[in-house]
Amino acid sequence: MAARLLAAGHEVLLYNRTPGRLAPLLSAGAREAVSVAQAARSGGIVLSMLADDTALRSVTEGPGGLLATLPRGGIHIAMGTHGVEAIRALAAAHAAAGQILLAAPVLGRPEAVTAGRLGVIVGGNPAAVERCLPLLEALGRRVFRAGEDPGSASIIKLANNFLLACAIEAMGEAFALVRKGGVEASVFQDVLTDGLFACPAYGTYGRIIAEQAWDQVGFTTTLALKDIELVLGAGDASGVPMPSAGVCRERLHGAIAHGDGQRDWSAMALEQARLSGLA
Repeated sequence: MAARLLAAGHEVLLYNRTPGRLAPLLSAGAREAVSVAQAARSGGIVLSMLADDTALRSVTEGPGGLLATLPRGGIHIAMGTHGVEAIRALAAAHAAAGQILLAAPVLGRPEAVTAGRLGVIVGGNPAAVERCLPLLEALGRRVFRAGEDPGSASIIKLANNFLLACAIEAMGEAFALVRKGGVEASVFQDVLTDGLFACPAYGTYGRIIAEQAWDQVGFTTTLALKDIELVLGAGDASGVPMPSAGVCRERLHGAIAHGDGQRDWSAMALEQARLSGLA
């Protein structure tokens, strides 16, 4: 994402909580901040891409966090997948500090980012969205406007990930069925992706499942479990039963228990294969 901003001509100052990972971007023209506070004070618009709500709190709260150091009128664009209530609470905290929070979670695996196919869902203050639109448009193919509530963007992202998890779970069951019937997985993949299911989700994950390429990691099983827990939490808060999410959680827990926590989350299908008695 930072590379795409640089390629679009934006000035980029980077801070990474893990030292040493920025070298290629620094060579491409980015500058490095030594702290969250330095990053916050240097621009006025800060993008965060963090794994979970705990990581988000770690860079926003406290004396050196964004809430304390982002200038009044500054904009924080939270681009990770976060809980709806966590985003709404952070939006209120930013407003109290005279700042603005936009939630802008993204749609797409890492290769989609590199190829400029990323989708961005943005929710929050419309004037702030307009100001930040050149940044968001530089990241991918389309910006989807979710509304004035930052939490709306989080709801859409969680619902999207939920549907994708269900697709992977259903494909895992289907591939297990055809394999048990003596059919080559590649044949079923060809049938699957040449008709009704000819779309990136089934194409990408159908191939991974057919090839059993669980180590082509775009999104880990552990992070997927975090997202499904957020989905179930959102369902509980809204009074929406989500039984399919419960099935996905079981598959993810099983995969993690078998040591697949850092493999691609399509390892849900590997867990289904184990349950089906397949090697």
